[in-house]
Amino acid sequence: MSLQVVERPDGALGTMSPVILTAGRRREDAVDPAQSGFARLSRQIKAEGLLDRFVGFYVRKAVFWAVVLGAAIAASVMIGDSWWQLVIAAVLGVVFTQFAFMAHEASHRQIFRSGPVNDWAGLVLADLVVGISYSWWMNKHTRHHGNPNMIGRDPDIAKDTISFLEEDAAESRGLVRLITRKQGYLFFPLLLLEGLNLHVHGIRHVLDRRNTVKRRGLELAFIAVRLVGVAALVFWAFPPLLATVFLFVQLGVFGVYMGASFAPNHKGMPLIPRGVRVDFLERQVLTSRNIRGGRFMDSLMGGLNYQIEHHLFPSMARPALKRTQEIVREYCRENDLRYTETGLIESYGIVIAYLNRVGLAARDPFDCPMIQAYRRRD
Repeated sequence: MSLQVVERPDGALGTMSPVILTAGRRREDAVDPAQSGFARLSRQIKAEGLLDRFVGFYVRKAVFWAVVLGAAIAASVMIGDSWWQLVIAAVLGVVFTQFAFMAHEASHRQIFRSGPVNDWAGLVLADLVVGISYSWWMNKHTRHHGNPNMIGRDPDIAKDTISFLEEDAAESRGLVRLITRKQGYLFFPLLLLEGLNLHVHGIRHVLDRRNTVKRRGLELAFIAVRLVGVAALVFWAFPPLLATVFLFVQLGVFGVYMGASFAPNHKGMPLIPRGVRVDFLERQVLTSRNIRGGRFMDSLMGGLNYQIEHHLFPSMARPALKRTQEIVREYCRENDLRYTETGLIESYGIVIAYLNRVGLAARDPFDCPMIQAYRRRD
């Protein structure tokens, strides 16, 4: 199936929204699957050992961030009853996000060769250290990886407080409608609540008996120890006002950091309409965006800056992504397949502009732009 990335005119928005459309069939469709583009890429990747495990890398990462966590706790004890504790809260938000990155990598089997060992590592990191449900994350994230930016199938573009589709924006009502109209500008402020949102969604998933959750009791116990235990400790150590603000800052930094790391990867990239079947390689490449920045960005975003390569080879360990990027980018150049890579700040600008364009669908249909402009002149 041959694909084109086109700009779809939308009368309701008066703007252009990126959508993937089909246009005939590729000659490659008639080729043996073993000779397909992805198969050829996979053979080269395997031949270079890029699907090997780098356990030592993750051990060093875990030890480093555990030391930072310990140092933050020790500093908090030394500081005592002081508003300087908010610096510690911000540091904890960063530390928990880094552990969340490792939990994400464990869920993709990137750390160990054994699936069960990865699951246990992910369970401990996500539930006990970070306080979000590992089973909820696995369920949601697996569906996203199989259907990135596919309307009706990718949970990451499903309607929430933020609308990622014009049809969802147009259906918003009340306070949500007001938010949606300026959702691009409000995106980062709203991320201050994303940490709380992640905790709540995870707890709801585990408590809902309709969901299949392995080790449900253990997940609940881990989450309770992490969330209730930390909150109790903070309120025991600090006065109520300081404790409340401390937890808000920690959750706020965690939410903004998590959202700012995941949002640039697909938001504002082409959408795949309902019912359209797309080749795996093209589906993953055309809907994903990489972020430039070298080693610093690799650490800052936990490897999510290599989103194209991560989606093509989700079980690939973080240290192998840079070399894989060189191979994939060259393949895309040779095969005239659009490969998107931007700077981090540029990606945020794209996301904000995209969300604002979508949010225009939430405006009052009886608002006349000419009348509004006339009123503003008055």
